[in-house]
Amino acid sequence: MKRLLLAAVLSLFAASTAAAQTVIVVRHAEKADASADPLLSEAGQARAQALAAQLTDAHPSVILTSPLQRTILTAAPTAAYHSVTSEAVPLNTGIQAHLAAIVAKVEAAPDDATILIVGHSNTVPLIARALGYAEAADMPECEYDRLTTLHLLGEGRAHAIVSRYGEPTTC
Repeated sequence: MKRLLLAAVLSLFAASTAAAQTVIVVRHAEKADASADPLLSEAGQARAQALAAQLTDAHPSVILTSPLQRTILTAAPTAAYHSVTSEAVPLNTGIQAHLAAIVAKVEAAPDDATILIVGHSNTVPLIARALGYAEAADMPECEYDRLTTLHLLGEGRAHAIVSRYGEPTTC
């Protein structure tokens, strides 16, 4: 009887986990310069390729970026590999509106979607928090290798796994 109960509980957990949205949040890769809308440096281009390699099995069906080149170019190899067109979410109405628009797009995606979001050092932690990962740490300007995977549980809650990808960054 205990085995049957345990099997039922595990199957319910597996079913609820499988149906949960997965959101992967990263910062754009390394910039070529300090201009307002720079391209990626060689290291940044390598990091964008590393992100695509890291996400080959993730199958993102939605890719959200800011309208700035560095986020679009970071997402580009992943988008090309999965034949997904990335969508730039406007920043010109302020960070709070940007966050609200991202959350709305995540909420509008199918329940079993995998979503890649490429943001900035000041938006990545805010996005993770807005999606239910209250403990998301602030991101220093020198950090490019953090990959936060959120499994959205509903009711503003998320289970998070923070990992690294590409060459380690040192701060």
